[in-house]
Amino acid sequence: MKIKVGNKIKEISLINKENNKVEILVDDKTYNLDIVMAENGLCSIITEDGHSYNAELKPTSNNNQNYTVSVAFNTFPVEIISPYQYGAKKAKSSEKQDKIFSPMPGKVVRILVKEGEIVKAGSPVIIIEAMKMQSEYKVKDDCMVKKILVNEGDNIAGNQSLIELCEAPEEV
Repeated sequence: MKIKVGNKIKEISLINKENNKVEILVDDKTYNLDIVMAENGLCSIITEDGHSYNAELKPTSNNNQNYTVSVAFNTFPVEIISPYQYGAKKAKSSEKQDKIFSPMPGKVVRILVKEGEIVKAGSPVIIIEAMKMQSEYKVKDDCMVKKILVNEGDNIAGNQSLIELCEAPEEV
């Protein structure tokens, strides 16, 4: 996922998560962290070299894309740049999106569509929680929901297919 921290754009990927142990890739550098989430966006972070930080994550809008993060007496605006990246299978622009998948382990919070439903481009179809953050997964093109492969409350693995899509039928 791409995020903007202040004026810098960073590519962040979750490599592994086991209990509180998290391995992430920020641009081309790997970090091993121990993260304990508390209520109200507070967390404790311990780095692999033993440094400890307290951080606070606060949403600044209702769209789950803009936050302020406070760490070590500094506050940074953070914006999730590419919400479509969640679940959108990497495809050439001429290829149609054929599934929604989760790039990281998490839990299915809510399924927003039904099998056979016609969905417009940019519409959210499922909400996943990973690392205490909820993300809407959206379709990139007009399509039809072919098959829903998970249920609300399911724990999911990284790169797991969640919803199969197909081309929407022509309107009569």
